[in-house]
Amino acid sequence: MRALRILLITAVILGGLFTIADRLAVNYAESEAADRIGAAQGRADSAAVSIKGFPFLTQVMGKELDQVDVTLTGVEASAGGRKVRVTEMKAALKQVRLEDNFSRAVAASASGTARISYADLGAASGEDVTLGYGGNGKVKVTGSVEVPVLGKVTRSVLSSVSLAGDDTIRVRADKVPGEGIPGLEERIRERTDFDRQVGGLPSGLKLQKVEAASDGVVVTVTGTDVVLTG
Repeated sequence: MRALRILLITAVILGGLFTIADRLAVNYAESEAADRIGAAQGRADSAAVSIKGFPFLTQVMGKELDQVDVTLTGVEASAGGRKVRVTEMKAALKQVRLEDNFSRAVAASASGTARISYADLGAASGEDVTLGYGGNGKVKVTGSVEVPVLGKVTRSVLSSVSLAGDDTIRVRADKVPGEGIPGLEERIRERTDFDRQVGGLPSGLKLQKVEAASDGVVVTVTGTDVVLTG
């Protein structure tokens, strides 16, 4: 019985030491991964990584992580050749393969959201317009046009936001007040309606859905074989 107690105590101690070592290893790996993923996406204000599953060390030995959650803030993407700042992007990546002597990480699947502020989307629109939340899932777009005789005319419209393909955000006014003035509606639409192709996100991610929220346009992203680093 005494030998059994010693064996059990030894197992508990070794198990505790393994758990401590495992947590130290995962904390170090998360910090290193955050630095590399942030660098891989170009300029980003911050990157945070959380590696799920226990034990971590056995996952590393098998060169595949169950799940990695990534949060990036202030990422510089591109929209139609213009830079657009993605305020925040969160993604859950499943079955992350560690390849090329751990220098490359590829997720079998991924899903998440990316939020772009109205100010940043307006700057990427290519037009002199101001964007904001219009309520009820609509975007409020305000712009000015020059009209003969009347001069500068400023109008605000409520617009729907949607996806065109798997990489383009489309903003279209639901209704434009033409007020019986010939050509006014067309001129306003030229200013307030726009499409912007969004690139610069991790390779393999595609835009799945977009909707207007109070703090910006929220894009749902999904993908397969998503490259994190390498």
